[in-house]
Amino acid sequence: MWGVEPIELDVDQPWPDVDADAVFSANTVHIMSWPQVERMFAGVGAMPSVKTFCLYGPFNYGGKHTSESNARFDAMLRGRDPASGIRDAEAIVALAGKSGFTLAEDNAMPANNRLLVFSRERL
Repeated sequence: MWGVEPIELDVDQPWPDVDADAVFSANTVHIMSWPQVERMFAGVGAMPSVKTFCLYGPFNYGGKHTSESNARFDAMLRGRDPASGIRDAEAIVALAGKSGFTLAEDNAMPANNRLLVFSRERL
């Protein structure tokens, strides 16, 4: 349904009971700890109405940065908080699979970012 306001979700707090078709998160997994990323996927996975989960941001592939600017950004993130940093796309895809999602699209975006689109059948 269009015109519905976004709902703020905090992975460190109980999630509200919502009936949503999709979840979108931008520029989050690289500033969160890995346990928080896991909680985000578990939370989205526990929402039975969600069939699409879109995740935007920088990702590594095969353990390698996609650009020198992403390498610098990752170093800055890890210097500020060792628990953060650019995540490997393969680890994110595996985590999504544990929550019932499969990678449907991997889209190149501006500034060395990606839009990962995960999907699943309604539960």
